[in-house]
Amino acid sequence: MSRPTRRLVIVVRADPVICGHSGEARNLAEVALTRGFDDVRIVTWPIPALQAAGLPLKPLDSILPYSPGITVERPEPVGDYRVPDGRYLLGLTSRLYELFTDGVPTVCISMYLSPHTNAVVEALHGARAGGAGFGVTTIAKAVGSDITNIVRTTLAEGRAGAAAFLLTTFLANDACVAVSEYTRDLIVESALQVDAVCGTRFAAECAARVSVSYPPIDTAAYVDLDPAAVDAALARRGLRRDGYVLFLSRVTLAKGVDDLVAAYQASAGREHVRLVIAGTGPELAQLRALAAGDDRIDFLTDVSDEEKPLLMTGSAAFVLPSKPRPEFVETFGIALVEAMLAGGGPVITTTTGGIPESVGGTAIEVAAGDPAGLAAAIDRAVLELTPEDRQAAALRARAYAMRFDRVQVFDGLIDGLAVPAG
Repeated sequence: MSRPTRRLVIVVRADPVICGHSGEARNLAEVALTRGFDDVRIVTWPIPALQAAGLPLKPLDSILPYSPGITVERPEPVGDYRVPDGRYLLGLTSRLYELFTDGVPTVCISMYLSPHTNAVVEALHGARAGGAGFGVTTIAKAVGSDITNIVRTTLAEGRAGAAAFLLTTFLANDACVAVSEYTRDLIVESALQVDAVCGTRFAAECAARVSVSYPPIDTAAYVDLDPAAVDAALARRGLRRDGYVLFLSRVTLAKGVDDLVAAYQASAGREHVRLVIAGTGPELAQLRALAAGDDRIDFLTDVSDEEKPLLMTGSAAFVLPSKPRPEFVETFGIALVEAMLAGGGPVITTTTGGIPESVGGTAIEVAAGDPAGLAAAIDRAVLELTPEDRQAAALRARAYAMRFDRVQVFDGLIDGLAVPAG
């Protein structure tokens, strides 16, 4: 095998994790193959580690294959039982060190600052200490949970050191990006709080250096779908076109599934459509119990990547009623854009976090945590909109969503970066 001349490494919670970043990594990797990178690697966690963590996972046999030229690496842990949590991180860091020291010009993108960017920074520091790694360019991408789950939480608990360390790690990269303008503002606002406690000057540097790179989406997977394939997929599920309202995401309280169940049960539209909740997550059992006894609510936990756009296209409406919680804020809304591209019924969502950036005024928007408003939105979508209204809305939504095409996003992320050439 010939030596690669240009490498892209993406450090991420990859498939089978149900997470927007796993899709982002796949899309960036696929585009990289067309942009002069002849060695593309996704470095992630072993399957047993993901399962043990309790993360929501897709069925392993439902994951679409990556294109030839993309290698998914899952480094085994290093050390024995006396290092219970650090073994997997050391495995990740050591593999990155190997990739950074073999002389191949490399761009490395890390998604989630903790622990992925920590591993990148540590591996690169080690490589350069040994006289290698100078052909490596790093990009760190921050999401809202990096801030809400670490910076805000540790500040509230009086452990500001963790918050300061996270921002230090973030800013140690060549390029620092946020998943949305909302997230960028959140980073700067949180950095100000860290500065006030620690006497640091993170906020000014974040304001100057952090740019926005929206999630890259494979738009071709959602448009011009074969109608026969849509009908066949619905038939397998016992569904019919425009006969159901669809939720498809992680099943958690932060995604507003409890509000959706309450809204659906209070709506007049329930007499005309079913409610399909597709996905899995930590609160699945709790939300199943909430819907118990309602035979018009279906839970699907085995939806494949291939089936997802087909279900979106056939729905009477796609609903993602996210609401801010201490552990999570919706900083973009990838599933919303995917539904807008698929061209089914109207998208219904809330005005929380970065969602307005993802839908661009093309959705039916309600306040977060408002089941009554959500019920009214369902009734509007199901009972009031004419076929002409629905078609016009679908065209507007798709036109807006095309700006998040993965090729455009990839080029915007890489263009202007000081990327070493082979």
